[in-house]
Amino acid sequence: MSTASAPASAGIRYHSTRDSSSTVSFSQALLQGLAPDGGLYVPTSWPRVDPQGLGAETDLPALGARFLAAFVADDPVAGQLPEITRDAFNFPAPLVPLDAGGRLAVLELFHGPTAAFKDFGARFLAASFARLRTSGSRPLTILVATSGDTGGAVAAAFHGRPGIEVGVLFPKGLVSPTQERQLTCWGGNVKSFAVRGTFDDCQRLVKQAFLDPELREQTQLSSANSINLGRLLPQAVYYAASSLQIWRQYGEPASYVIPSGNLGNAAACIWAREVGLPIGEVVLAHNVNRTVTDFLHTGEWRPRPSIATLASAMDVGNPSNMERVRALFPKLSDLRTAVSAETVDDATIRERIRQGFERYGQIWCPHTATAAEAYERIVASRRPGRWVVVSTAHPAKFSEIVEPLIGRPVPVPETLAKLFARPTQVSEIEPDLAALRLALRAGRA
Repeated sequence: MSTASAPASAGIRYHSTRDSSSTVSFSQALLQGLAPDGGLYVPTSWPRVDPQGLGAETDLPALGARFLAAFVADDPVAGQLPEITRDAFNFPAPLVPLDAGGRLAVLELFHGPTAAFKDFGARFLAASFARLRTSGSRPLTILVATSGDTGGAVAAAFHGRPGIEVGVLFPKGLVSPTQERQLTCWGGNVKSFAVRGTFDDCQRLVKQAFLDPELREQTQLSSANSINLGRLLPQAVYYAASSLQIWRQYGEPASYVIPSGNLGNAAACIWAREVGLPIGEVVLAHNVNRTVTDFLHTGEWRPRPSIATLASAMDVGNPSNMERVRALFPKLSDLRTAVSAETVDDATIRERIRQGFERYGQIWCPHTATAAEAYERIVASRRPGRWVVVSTAHPAKFSEIVEPLIGRPVPVPETLAKLFARPTQVSEIEPDLAALRLALRAGRA
């Protein structure tokens, strides 16, 4: 491991994945988003969370406050954690069993306002920022690159919050029509930019903006991508809750199959396991963007341009959070023990959506179907365990893909229906920093 363990009562500091010599508090890491050297913030030492110490708590906000307390001890937000988690986690994350023996379940993470798992982290970040900012604070601009769901969740979480502007960058023509509506229906303090490029171009622009003196002089910049600590850590809460539920019921650890793109969701699960939660295997389910899968096989880290697939939120050729995962497991042998990965093509995703409906009566989005396919491969070649397929988005966000495969309409959640009724506003920009600077300045007083 790259860092030592620390008792839960000790104050935890955070340093860049690229330089451990300078540390910041939890709040500073949230507000900065990206470290000044371009690295991602990680704990200088790992707290220990005793599952027994979390008691029999099943309420997600209460459990979240107790779990996250270990990461924010001595920080300005520590005393407000219960309030923050009540604001952020005001919707369920049910664990739905798919067999009578409890060997397989689906963790549904799409019951929030934008029907995707990103709601957990985005709402936690917004609730935290609202409490960290004061009347004298500099204007704050949140930049977020999205391959589908992140931008909508961030826009919903920050929309209408005073003193905060949001810039959402998404690859033009490379998100689903439903996702694009969610990214562009806000207005007000949220600006949506269709970038003429790929998600990797969007992510590159955000990172360049953080290092740009001109932009940093104009406004305080922060990120709401999973490169931000405040997006990633709250996602560990639903892994804590679901793994404890399985542990209490069966006395066995839960193993997870996680749809993976930028690796924020997977990193959250790995971090939850690292601090002591009863979590077994972690399997990364990728589409044909196989940078991580190839790295685990060959030991060569070779980022590449992303490829458009049905599981568009996972179309990432250079996943940022691999930097955090590799900081925790710098030796390839340790990393291969910590995680495994599967790659699933579009034809197989389609077939798994069909089979999920026929076998279980489940309607899955393409990302969830990718994880379900990876699970089927696992059980065919490994010992049985308590497995959880992570369902990251509601299938209604991909109705144009899913409905022809299952032969019936996908019900639309009320929260999505409300968003679809809003008018859209979007600007197209080239994938370069000068264009982003100009677009962010437009309309600013």
